[in-house]
Amino acid sequence: MGHPPETARNFVIVILDSCRYDSLVAAELSSLKRLGVIERRFSYASWTPPSHYNLFMGLLPHTSPTGVHASTAWKSELHQMAERLGIPELGFTAMLPQLWLPHTLRADYGYTTSAWVSMPVLNPSTPLSAGFDRYEMAPAHNDLGALVEALEFSDDRPCFTVLNTGETHFPYAGPLEERSSWPKIEGVDGVFERLSHGQALHQSEAPRSLRLDRVEALHLRQIEAARSTDAALQRLMEKCPPNTWLVVTSDHGELFGEAGYLGHGPIAHPTVLEVPFVEGLIADAN
Repeated sequence: MGHPPETARNFVIVILDSCRYDSLVAAELSSLKRLGVIERRFSYASWTPPSHYNLFMGLLPHTSPTGVHASTAWKSELHQMAERLGIPELGFTAMLPQLWLPHTLRADYGYTTSAWVSMPVLNPSTPLSAGFDRYEMAPAHNDLGALVEALEFSDDRPCFTVLNTGETHFPYAGPLEERSSWPKIEGVDGVFERLSHGQALHQSEAPRSLRLDRVEALHLRQIEAARSTDAALQRLMEKCPPNTWLVVTSDHGELFGEAGYLGHGPIAHPTVLEVPFVEGLIADAN
């Protein structure tokens, strides 16, 4: 394990799973004003596992610059990662051959690495857990506050921490909402819960139609679910030690009726790649 550079910062990424850019803007979270303006960026993938693979490579949601070669933009993103971490020498060459940020930070720069994930497709048996000292399923899929309370920082080593939380994923519900009031969609409701318990699904269970008259209400639910994370994000900022870089973003967007689609995944539509992005340095003790 490497020795932490004196300039190394704690680095925390909060991933509001499936949260659209316009949903987080509409939620108007007071906590995020401390970080800055929410940017409109784009995910590298349209659903959770491949998106997190890119995130763990150090490739956060990107802008869409014009007039530049794509590889130049990619190298610039890794350079920005070095600035966030306070490790100037970190870059493409330093991350070879694994190209895996948690491994590089732990093995070469002495970081503690931890992740709490809320989606079954990110579970600890997947390759995504590689390089983490601690990688666990969240006790509930939609309770960022519980993850924040469980979060610990080291006194002698910088920390790299990922918190994936599902309030903004279907059924778009905060931790205090009664399960009985969650929306139900034919072919969607209960799928992830059943898969996580190894239960098979049959093609006959696929949704036969999409009621577009319901999608506006679902979008409003996502906005409210995003709003429900405000107190937890504020608590996170209070808990972060000085010199912690915090990113709040999403792994992909969500479709609420655009082109007749609902959800995300195997859908080629710009909105499913559009995500919010806000970041900043927690410089002072709270």
